[in-house]
Amino acid sequence: MLSPAGLPVRAASYAIDKIIQWLILFAVSLAYVFIANTFGIWLLFLLNFAVDWFYHVICELAFKGQSPGKRMMGIRVVKSDGSPVDPASSFLRNLLRFADTFFALFHIAFISMSVSGGFRRIGDWAGNTLVVYTSTVKNSMRGNLISNLERYDPIAPEKTFSSEEKQAIIDFARRYHLFGEARANEIAGAYASHLKDKNSNISGAACIMGIARNLSGELK
Repeated sequence: MLSPAGLPVRAASYAIDKIIQWLILFAVSLAYVFIANTFGIWLLFLLNFAVDWFYHVICELAFKGQSPGKRMMGIRVVKSDGSPVDPASSFLRNLLRFADTFFALFHIAFISMSVSGGFRRIGDWAGNTLVVYTSTVKNSMRGNLISNLERYDPIAPEKTFSSEEKQAIIDFARRYHLFGEARANEIAGAYASHLKDKNSNISGAACIMGIARNLSGELK
């Protein structure tokens, strides 16, 4: 089960990241002294904007949902189902950071997180994300995978999969409960037709789930 991070730990994480942003901007300001005559003050404003708006997005996408502050506090951003945050969700949650921190008073974020069951600020609601303790993410994702695969027998594939194909199959199995049977068969159909025995009556989704169970090993 995912364990949402509360206000104190998220505030500490934000403070650490803000200090890092200030240090970056300080370094940029020093560099500006040497390049001002060439590029003008507009470059400083541009870099200030980039650091302020894209620091969190870049960190979340590059480091699996963690900025340096979040990493130090043992938390990370994930989607509501526990899966890794994607570019659209990260960009949207950070785009609305200005609303949560209106006039740097943070009162809107405080109110939103206080009344939300998952301690979500407005950006989290918009991006369908949660900030959770890192130790709970793997357990939750593993739990989803196990519960989804329990009713399928392992199927040994005849072909050798690349690491990307294996990850795609496991990700499909992890999200199976979100699709529903009809949608899962629609997604798996074309790919599964190349993997299952032509005389088999097994559905495409069941074929992929059986292969996923084989790839994931024996369930404990």
